[in-house]
Amino acid sequence: MHPATSMIVFTTLSGMGFGLAVVLGIGFLDPSLDATTFAYGTSLLLISVGLLASLFHLGNPRRAWRALSQWRSSWLSREGVMAIATFVPLTLSAVLAICMNSHDWIVGSISILGALLTVYCTSMIYASLKAVVSWHTKLTPLCFLLFSLSGGFLLASAFVSENGLAVRLLALLFLLLALTAKMAWRKRAMTVKPISTPESATGLGFIGRVRLFERPHSLDNYLTREMGFRVARKHAAKLWMVALIFGAILPVFALLLALAIGDGLVAHIVLVTGVIAHTMGIFVERWLFFAEAKHAVMNYY
Repeated sequence: MHPATSMIVFTTLSGMGFGLAVVLGIGFLDPSLDATTFAYGTSLLLISVGLLASLFHLGNPRRAWRALSQWRSSWLSREGVMAIATFVPLTLSAVLAICMNSHDWIVGSISILGALLTVYCTSMIYASLKAVVSWHTKLTPLCFLLFSLSGGFLLASAFVSENGLAVRLLALLFLLLALTAKMAWRKRAMTVKPISTPESATGLGFIGRVRLFERPHSLDNYLTREMGFRVARKHAAKLWMVALIFGAILPVFALLLALAIGDGLVAHIVLVTGVIAHTMGIFVERWLFFAEAKHAVMNYY
């Protein structure tokens, strides 16, 4: 499928923003420190930029508000509702930290629940699509949630001083769990047999193997533009290695190095470098997530 830049930016940045919101909701960061204020601002900024980027994928962004009304049946609508709802407790927590140097556990717990539910709703937009067999698995929401938490804790490790050891160890744990889940997801995606084939789609499988003689039409349309993107296997393998190295290996190395160094400016520089590498790796991983997906409708094209 076509890897739209807006969706890659949205899922990557908002995922990290909501992951950081979970860390802030737990209360690992001291609300009296300026670094915590900056962390709240970073979380809100990442979520906002991600949501704004998602609007560019809509046919008519001015009518985006109408998507919120279909929350009973649409995961996309549920995601929008939850994202907006999560802004309220997260902003309130930020105000309490900035103005009163305090952290409220009730408001923080609501922020955690809202952030996790929003990421889950985002993942279910793709996991619920039976037409894309590589997405239609419980591993898809698991990967989204683990990558959100690993990115959030990794980002928080660059801000935290007190409880720094706990945050870094949790970031390391979530990174390893996310890597394990993603490798299992990719192995399944590479080996799973498609439910729909040209034979089943045309009903001519009883004759033998079916091949396309002529396209349904000569000009491109929405389906061919959005669903017909294909990436060469050799290029996908190289990009997967880039995503693996930048998204997981380098951040893990940065965390281990920071744990060995301890506190101080050098440790924070190492962690910031790890955050940058992780963000780049997730951008590549999300590009592959869309580019390697095969929609069943392409059986007719």
